[in-house]
Amino acid sequence: MGPELIKRTEKHLRRASVDWHVDETYIRVDGKWRYPWRAVDANGQMIDFRLTARRDAKAARAFLNKAIERVRLHRPVTIFTEKAPTYRRVIREINCRYDPHFDSIRHIDKTWRNNLIESDHAAMKRILGYRQSFRSLRSAKATLSGIKTIRTIKRGHIYHKKPGVKGEIEFIRGLFENAA
Repeated sequence: MGPELIKRTEKHLRRASVDWHVDETYIRVDGKWRYPWRAVDANGQMIDFRLTARRDAKAARAFLNKAIERVRLHRPVTIFTEKAPTYRRVIREINCRYDPHFDSIRHIDKTWRNNLIESDHAAMKRILGYRQSFRSLRSAKATLSGIKTIRTIKRGHIYHKKPGVKGEIEFIRGLFENAA
């Protein structure tokens, strides 16, 4: 249900701002630690999500490249991260790829500036409950993407949604009425 909801909601999303907050957290999938990477804009709108088995520069590079490709026309101007050194290297590589003589993406690695996404992680984990565990990678991806999309709708980061719970219900009903 999560992937289908994302597919139907995507064309209704508002344009994200150019200031991004990027971070990863951890959950258990089939008894092993896995890392959901997430990027949100300055308004808390989800930009992208990726679940990986590793928490290294290769995973950070894949995630940021996927997120930048997804937004295409409005690449980030500023990316706020924690102090992990992998982000600095990956953002430098991305800048060199676009323009080797100019830092088109400014990187700010102040922990307190990334509180927006840290609180978003806490809210996601609260929704998952005390176990925060999944049996398979596929179910984890589907569930987390569904949660991400529902939270995007609730926060009003979509066009043409009436306010309140009734507006959310009406919007989701409209997404699935066309398929019936």
